Amino acid sequence: MYKPDNHILIIFGGSGDLTRRKLIPALGELQKLGLLPDRFAVLGVGRSKFDDRSYREMIASHLEEADEMIPLLHYHTMDTQSEEDFAGLAGRLEQMSSELQIDPSYLFYLATPPSLYGTIPRLLSGAGLTRETGESFRRIIIEKPFGMDYLSAIELNRSLLSHLKEHQVYRIDHYLGKESVQNVLVTRFSNGIFEPLWNRNLIHHVEVTSAESLGVGTRGGYYDNSGALRDMLQNHLLQLVGLVAMEPPTVISSDAIRNEVLKVFQSFRPITGDAIREQVIRGQYMASHVRAEAMSGYRFEEGVPEDSRAETYVAMKLFIDNWRWGGVPFYIRTGKRLPTKVSEIVVHFKTSPHKLFSDHEGGTVEGNQLVIRIQPDEGILLKFGMKVQGAGFKVQDANLDFHYKDLSDSYIPEAYQRLLLDCMQGDSTLYTRGDAVEAAWRFVDPVLAAWKEDTSIPLHGYPCGTWGPEVADQIFEGAGYMWRYPCKNMADDGLYCEL
Repeated sequence: MYKPDNHILIIFGGSGDLTRRKLIPALGELQKLGLLPDRFAVLGVGRSKFDDRSYREMIASHLEEADEMIPLLHYHTMDTQSEEDFAGLAGRLEQMSSELQIDPSYLFYLATPPSLYGTIPRLLSGAGLTRETGESFRRIIIEKPFGMDYLSAIELNRSLLSHLKEHQVYRIDHYLGKESVQNVLVTRFSNGIFEPLWNRNLIHHVEVTSAESLGVGTRGGYYDNSGALRDMLQNHLLQLVGLVAMEPPTVISSDAIRNEVLKVFQSFRPITGDAIREQVIRGQYMASHVRAEAMSGYRFEEGVPEDSRAETYVAMKLFIDNWRWGGVPFYIRTGKRLPTKVSEIVVHFKTSPHKLFSDHEGGTVEGNQLVIRIQPDEGILLKFGMKVQGAGFKVQDANLDFHYKDLSDSYIPEAYQRLLLDCMQGDSTLYTRGDAVEAAWRFVDPVLAAWKEDTSIPLHGYPCGTWGPEVADQIFEGAGYMWRYPCKNMADDGLYCEL
């Protein structure tokens, strides 16, 4: 890793929750590692009435310890929908560049409501702040959600690209900043033992889970207009599927990798008509007691309508119609108020063609599994059968595992640290490209439309603290197959799963 070029980071929503909890701490860690530019400043922007001093005091009050980042912070009060105020912002940046002797390279971060994703770039362009000249760069980071459906994603892309070039736009997905997610690529493409196995001939199915133990909290108003499919599946989970299923890139570069992910998205078999009922299960959490604690149902959360039909859980079976994956089902699920917070990818290999030890006690029913744990306790685990010591051929499951925490001499960066540094360095590999965003929305749009138009499609209730609707197991193909439950198997796996 190397230091980026000198620049100013401008954060719209500079006094907001994301800035305080994630962005400033991430920048502080980069500074401790010596990875910030030699000349660097942060300009928080928003309607709040701060000056530089009061802004620094406010940010410092939210940090656990004194941070050397604080002197680098500045603030500019403005209306983010006023063309005149953007002219004032341009003047402030010119002044800072001159006084701090920082080249006029600017990185804009939109930590704002999605309603401003089209407005701010347009007004930045009008003020001449998106125009790249000489060696200076102008980049913009946009948080999810990137659109609410296929048509809105297309409209937002068109709006952005009328004011910026694609290489200037960084659509952030913090899941891709996790070390274990990036390790999917290394595991696949740096180890010759996996590539011959990584196809329809030897893989029975692939499973992707992203579970949360928390509910919607105070985000009920936002979440009810989004739901689990928009909030998690359309972006995070499909991106993970893309990394698992992609073809080897010709080189490790941004365009090469993202080209292969796009091909996966374009190969998704459409889910339409009766297939929506058969391949997609949605649920909503209900009140229950979990470890003696009473938990409210979703419809009783703050800001949620009493008759809400928003899904807090979604499970999907999808197929990738290409040469490598033809006929292999991918099962993906996400939900709130599940037993624990855990995200993982599980590759289920086919069982041996002749079950030589099928009459002997023990052994795995579902065949070998490769588990890539994303959170918590990031690591990789391979499950295989092994003979129990003693007479006979009793077989038991054994684990070959690796944990990132065991690398005591290695620093594992948080997702926002990695992604901020990548954007500063101009590396968009772990950011989502516009055409991939549109392809993902094109795939999920028929499901969203069916849920909206056909009220007979069931919304299943599930008690808080369970693994979602029981009917979700029915989307699996083959007798004996069902979702892997990480917490139930915790003692066997050796991968810590907090309960």
